[in-house]
Parts: sequence; C-alpha cells; structure tokens
Amino acid sequence: MASKVPQIEAPQIVACTVSRDVQNFDLLIEDMEGALGECWGDLSFAEALSFLGQPEAETLELIALAVDATDEDNLAVMGQVISQAKAHNVKVILIAEDMSPVSLHSLLRQGTDEFVPYPLPEGELAAAIERVRAEPVPPPSAADPQTPQLTSGAKKDGALIVVHGLAGGTGSTTMAVNLAWELATADKKKPAKVCLLDLDLQFGSVATYLDLPPREAVYDMLTETATMDEESFGQALLTYEEQLHVLTSPPEILPLDLISSDDVKRILDIARNQFDYVIVDMPSTLVQWTETVLTNAHVYFALLELDMRCAQNTLRFKRALQSEELPVETLRFVLNRAPKFTDLTSKSRVKRMAESLGISIDVQIPDGGKQVTQANDHGTPLAIAAPKSPVRREFAKLAASIHELKEDGVKAA
Repeated sequence: MASKVPQIEAPQIVACTVSRDVQNFDLLIEDMEGALGECWGDLSFAEALSFLGQPEAETLELIALAVDATDEDNLAVMGQVISQAKAHNVKVILIAEDMSPVSLHSLLRQGTDEFVPYPLPEGELAAAIERVRAEPVPPPSAADPQTPQLTSGAKKDGALIVVHGLAGGTGSTTMAVNLAWELATADKKKPAKVCLLDLDLQFGSVATYLDLPPREAVYDMLTETATMDEESFGQALLTYEEQLHVLTSPPEILPLDLISSDDVKRILDIARNQFDYVIVDMPSTLVQWTETVLTNAHVYFALLELDMRCAQNTLRFKRALQSEELPVETLRFVLNRAPKFTDLTSKSRVKRMAESLGISIDVQIPDGGKQVTQANDHGTPLAIAAPKSPVRREFAKLAASIHELKEDGVKAA
C-alpha cells in the first residue's frame, strides 16, 4: 500500500515590506515577524509596482513602505507604489526615518493609511497593522471621484486668460491659482465652470499651491492629443473643492518642446468648449507654442516687479513679440508687490518705469508677505486661508471685473 505524503500549505501572504533594502530596517523585520509570523514577504520598489497588479497579490491586505533620507530622490517612484496599492485596495503603512518634512508631507498626502516613525516604538507597528486590517475595504468605485465628468459635444466658447511671469518669482502661479478660484466662486447663484491649466511642464507648482497630487494621466494626454476627446481630457483633470478643475503639470520634468503648437491648440480648444473660463499658467520661458497661446488669449497678463531684471525682461518680451509681428493688444501688464499708496517715492518709480518701457501697468497687486507664502505652502487659495488679505481683495476685484465683462458680452450677443 502506497503511503501518502501530507501536503504542507504555504502560508498566505497578507502583507509585504516595500523598501530599497529591508536589511536597513532590522527592527522592521523583527516586528513584522512578531505581528504576522510567516504571512509576509519583502519587495523592492520596482518589484512592488509589478507585483501589485498580478493575481498573486489578491490576498495582499497591506504594505509597509519603509523609507529613509536616502530615498528622497525617489519620491515619484514611492508615490507610484502608494497609488498602485490604493488602486488595488491595499492599505499602506508608511515607516520613515530622517525624512525631511516636505518629503514626508508629499508621501502622506498621497493616501497612506498609517504612519510610524523609525526606529519603531515598542508595539506601534503591531497596533498599526491591527488598525488597518480592522478597517473595512471600500468597494471599487466606477470612477475616480476627483475626475470631473465632461459633457460630450459642449460648445461653451470659454474665455482664455493667460498668466505669464516675466522673471522667476514674480508670482504668476499665485495669481493664476487665486484668479481661477475667485472666478469659480464669483457668482454664488450660477457658478462659472473654470479650468486651470499648468503648462509649465518642468517646474509647474499649481499642484503644490492647491495640494493636489500630480497624475501620470497628464503625460499620457499631452503625448496623445491627436486622439484626445472629452473623456481622455477629463481623466487628466483633478477637481479642487468640487468647484475648480485643474490640469497639473506632469509628475516628472519634461522638455518644453514635448508638445507642439498643434497639441496646445487642441488642448485649449477642448478646454474652452467645456468651461466658461480657462486660466493658463505659462512657463517664464518663451517656447514655440507661446505664439499659439498668445493669439488665442482674450487677456494675457504679464507679471513684473519693480526691479531692473523685470524692466529688462519686459523690454525683451516686447521686442520679441514685435519682431514676430504678434498681437500685443491682449497684453495687460501686472505689477506684483506694488508699493503702498503712501509710498510716494516708489509710486513715482513705477510711473517712470512704465513710461520708459512704453507700457501701461493695468493692475497693481500689493505685497502679501508671509500670508501668501503660507497659503501656498498649505495648498489653499487666499480666499480660504486669508480672506481679508489685501492681495486676495485685489484678485477678487479683478475676477469680478472679468466676470462682469463676460456677462455683458453674453448679453450683448
């Protein structure tokens, strides 16, 4: 009679550590064994990205993402790991050692469920594992709640408003973000649909100023505009407070010539068909498709400050447009950090600079100081973070005047 060898079942893997090298976190190994026995495994960042989509990962309940200061150069990869885990309803426990506050905040806001510092406090990892395993897994949703649903075939012919800083740090993104928010909330009874496009493909910070996660779908949309429709464009957008629709810059630095003039025209056309206002935050660099944006803009705000570099750049900007015979009638010059009403000496300097450059400074934004910096760092418009700020009041007045002109134009038509 043949003897039967008993089959020993391998333990079901319910958790994994994800790190550059788990041997750097020896206390983590001990605590994982204490909490889960043999029901856990170990993955590198690259392995985790491929494993999470495989059938073998169906039993996975959580990952322990272990990172230290050395990993700060790979924040984008770690963000992808978190996104992949959340997409497959896998809980994420972040374990961090010596990470900077900025990097830590970036990872936490991408959807981690628990945070435990390293070296691990006694019993903290086991408690975190117990908490996340006890939480019910949400049912898969049909669509991302942050992704707006656009209307096929819409023809709104929205107003295109462009913001362009003539030097670094002039506050163009601050203006674009706050002007977009003020336009979206200007009419409480009949809110306008507003879309904010961050076309600074290298160092765009609209996502930071609104605390939104950059998404890979932006890159996919930018490289496939020839086949773009309302659905693919909508998938690249995010919503802020259910009132403002935002196209963030891509997660990675990309060359500015990645997109052509035709690509930009298609993006602007579909955005204008879907929204009442389209606000574009431009890179300070002049590129091939700057002409496309300029010729389609209803208003093109050029930001400068009261200093020599901005004066020189304004002169160069004017000469460049005139040499190419580009339209300059849509240009509106905005002076940021303008002097106070009582500072007569500085106000005289503003007048002399405008006369020497042959321009008219149409809008003057006061210096908002720390309030503006803090609002941007917290990812909140000034209307929410500092509603009584003089800077916010200027943006609100500007938005109200733009909204009134558009309404008058609609009535006249």
